[in-house]
Amino acid sequence: MTDNRQYATLGSLPLESGGELPSVVLAYETWGTFTGDNAILVEHALTGDSTIAGGEGWWSKVVGPGLGIDTNTHFVVAANILGGCAGSTGPEDLEPFPALTVRDQVAAEARLADHLGVNTWKAVIGGSAGGMRALEWAVSYPERVERLMSIAVGPFATAEQIAWTTIQNDMVRVGGPIDGLDLARRVAHVTYRSEPELAERFGRTVQDDGRWAVESYLQHHGTKIVNRFSAKSYVVLNNAMNSHDLGRDRGGLAAALQRITARTIIAAIDSDRLYRPGDQQIMADEIPGCEQLDMISSMYGHDGFLIEFDQVNALARRLLAD
Repeated sequence: MTDNRQYATLGSLPLESGGELPSVVLAYETWGTFTGDNAILVEHALTGDSTIAGGEGWWSKVVGPGLGIDTNTHFVVAANILGGCAGSTGPEDLEPFPALTVRDQVAAEARLADHLGVNTWKAVIGGSAGGMRALEWAVSYPERVERLMSIAVGPFATAEQIAWTTIQNDMVRVGGPIDGLDLARRVAHVTYRSEPELAERFGRTVQDDGRWAVESYLQHHGTKIVNRFSAKSYVVLNNAMNSHDLGRDRGGLAAALQRITARTIIAAIDSDRLYRPGDQQIMADEIPGCEQLDMISSMYGHDGFLIEFDQVNALARRLLAD
């Protein structure tokens, strides 16, 4: 937990499933000074949290003084996702915990915006699962989003993406909160990186202890997630990601994308094998305020949005330029 973390109590929240969460708390962090029209919402990915800037921040080379998302001139907000395990209401707090959708998570964030006095976001920005919420913000609340940047995510969860997440969830259910989560993260991490990167970094190298180097690498990431994340939240958030479908109950995808009024950057990663650029091209073609599909060049696959800081900074500066 960081000293910057705050908590907003937002009341009961009706859910798409027809039920409700009786009491919602969102943990959040802020940087910069709010002037009424300079607020930016940064959305974290699946196992991220609200700590985006500073020494421990997962986007500390993108968010900060003089960076692409400049905290000298902007009021930057990051909230831990509803259903998460870093201060916001999640399955560790309530049993049984209801199924959530991306729209439920964004509805909770809209309550947070009201709590903070933010009527309109200057920008909503996110990658991967964070990009899902950024897109949903722009479709659900177009009047509240002036600018939008979505990185490394499509307009809906594809059959292949759902297949990967359901396999991981089954591993957690069968293997439990330690071994199951460990294995699920190893599987996920393969989809987050690219084959050329794994080949270059590890090849067929065998370590002194007899393990393949790539095997040791995946085991390391499995151990890390067990030590810092809730298996229950992992399942809830995976299921919420599977609900992602901008066109659902909105007359189809094209009609939903036409609702977006924000100046928009849609960015794909050329080596991403989980969220392929072709799906993102659809959005770039249909969103009125998007000029083109931007391509981040990276050997790191889907995780490129967490690594290619220079390219992400350039995109953010372009989005926020007056």
